[in-house]
Amino acid sequence: MFEKFGNFNTYEEINATAQGLKNEGDTENLYTLAAENGIDKETAQMYAEGKIPCLCDIQSAAMGKLDIEAAELKTEEIMADWVEYIKGSIAKDDKLAAAVRNSSKNLKACIAELLKWSFKNAKPMDKDILKAAGVNQHCTLGIPGMGRAKKIIREYYSGR
Repeated sequence: MFEKFGNFNTYEEINATAQGLKNEGDTENLYTLAAENGIDKETAQMYAEGKIPCLCDIQSAAMGKLDIEAAELKTEEIMADWVEYIKGSIAKDDKLAAAVRNSSKNLKACIAELLKWSFKNAKPMDKDILKAAGVNQHCTLGIPGMGRAKKIIREYYSGR
């Protein structure tokens, strides 16, 4: 993840690097830059050919970063749902997109915030539920509901 070009702080930084590579005729590294930032090869090719004015915008840069981070984490089930919520929010909120793209923020730390809340707020499960589930030990559950998860995610990325 971000091995060759590093973790860019903004979409403008990605575009400036892409412009430099394009000016040098270095399409191989342009494709590498795109791949490292979750931007598909077709978009990079269209940019290299001058069919589009820039490699990415604020939303595609943030979504690409999330895609790369989610793939590395192998998100499934509730974590995948959280990622999809973030993506949906990015599409509607440029400030959140910029916050997600910020190099000081990452999906691992965001999920860690959700996990911290989960452990802090875990409640013992009802004994009848445990019995019905075939569980013969003490069990707690503290997964945040979507409303709470959305609040934690927004607070982590943008402090609001």
